Amino acid sequence: MKILKTQIAIIGAGPSGLLLGQLLHNAGIDTLIVERQTPDYVLGRIRAGVLEQGMVELLRQAGVGQRMDAEGLVHGGFDLALDGRLAHIDLQGLTGGKTVMIYGQTEVTRDLMAARREAGAQTIYGASDVVLHGMKSDEAFVTFEKDGETWRIDCDYIAGCDGFHGVARQSIPADCLKIFERAYPFGWLGILADTPPVHDELVYARHERGFALCSMRSTTRTRYYLQVPAEEQVENWSDQRFWDELKSRLPQALADKLVTGPSIEKSIAPLRSFVVEPMQYGRMFLVGDAAHIVPPTGAKGLNLAASDVSTLFNILLKVYHDGRTDLLEKYSAICLRRVWKAERFSWWMTSMLHRFDEHDAFSQRISASELDYFVGSEAGRKTIAENYVGLPYEAIE
Repeated sequence: MKILKTQIAIIGAGPSGLLLGQLLHNAGIDTLIVERQTPDYVLGRIRAGVLEQGMVELLRQAGVGQRMDAEGLVHGGFDLALDGRLAHIDLQGLTGGKTVMIYGQTEVTRDLMAARREAGAQTIYGASDVVLHGMKSDEAFVTFEKDGETWRIDCDYIAGCDGFHGVARQSIPADCLKIFERAYPFGWLGILADTPPVHDELVYARHERGFALCSMRSTTRTRYYLQVPAEEQVENWSDQRFWDELKSRLPQALADKLVTGPSIEKSIAPLRSFVVEPMQYGRMFLVGDAAHIVPPTGAKGLNLAASDVSTLFNILLKVYHDGRTDLLEKYSAICLRRVWKAERFSWWMTSMLHRFDEHDAFSQRISASELDYFVGSEAGRKTIAENYVGLPYEAIE
């Protein structure tokens, strides 16, 4: 058996694990990341592209913001297309100058991987049979298999950054967890294309045929989504069918400007809300999708993971620099306060903008009326803007 030692063992080399690792490394705290997939597989995941200001500042703090600042698109607002008319949400004006950054999760991950390589910090890819041990003891450790050998990592603490299907949450006894979950009866059919964006900002469209989103990764690469039934198959959607349906759900002025082209990637993502409590078990802390999932409507998934990273990093900083081990037990409560606020906003945006076939005519009219009220009121627009740009990170004291 090969034995390694580190202060923080991080399970998962996605953006949350890499970001936590980079922040800790810069602070002089030793980390080792274990990932079951290959680097190419991790970079092949097509995910979010809207970064809250808090996450942007965290990436800069980690020293990986140079390419993001050079290539990312700063957006000061977004538009709602409500049954054919556009309504603008002025994020910058309604929140005292806050904005969001359009920069793909794949690019965030690429930047973090490069920074970790440059720092000489260790990441072990292709690890199988990862098992977490001693989480409730004074001697936590992780074992895994690689290249036909068994490896062991002795550590002080474990960060479970390995996503919804990872081993971290599954390592906690089921009777120690409360699970809150809602599955939605639809998914998002997404398409990635090398075409110019139809609009200079994101457009969230509510339409009687279903929701649509016009997003982007750059000035030359776009990401569009359509609401489809949960049981829909991506094979049923040719590129032409997708573009035709998207045009039908957009205001005519936008549909006329839409530039179409061959898809680079096409997939269907189910929508669910999921929270597990607590987000820690002894010396193991759940981060990001390992602990919570939000519908993508509110652009909160990656950003919520970043806020978990910020909380855990600042707690560990005080543990190692000031001996404040009393803060460790506060991690879950601090994170969950923000998690539930993000869950509420994502649920609200999903409820307001999507078509629910099971809703009767009264419920559909109530939903439309509520959204119209929020959009028509400055206080309502401010509420949307404050939630969209992200609430401030909670201080660790």
